[in-house]
Amino acid sequence: MAAAPVVPVDLAEKLSLFSAHWSPKVVAELDEHEVKVVKVKGDFVWHTHESDELFLVVDGELTIRLRDGDVVLGPGQLYVVPRGVEHCPHADEEVSAVLIERRGTVNTGDAGGPLTATVERI
Repeated sequence: MAAAPVVPVDLAEKLSLFSAHWSPKVVAELDEHEVKVVKVKGDFVWHTHESDELFLVVDGELTIRLRDGDVVLGPGQLYVVPRGVEHCPHADEEVSAVLIERRGTVNTGDAGGPLTATVERI
């Protein structure tokens, strides 16, 4: 087993390393989950996942569209999309966020398509 890093993850520093939207980057692992940072702007795709997905907004305002109504998150707010619930993230302006999802979760879930990101660790 590898030794744990002895420095904290600096979210602002990690977010400064990239500019691409809808391309989550892994910054840490937690049991069978990955902690990712992401920048989003505009519309994503409607999709579902086989496990829960946590969104925590660092900066900006994120709308998570659900078939039953929208969830609007500001800085410091989080929402867990339960597994199997169809959702579509949206941001009018750029948003920085943290995601926690099961290792191997594809960002576009069951939808696939051109916004499917390759997992990258930073």
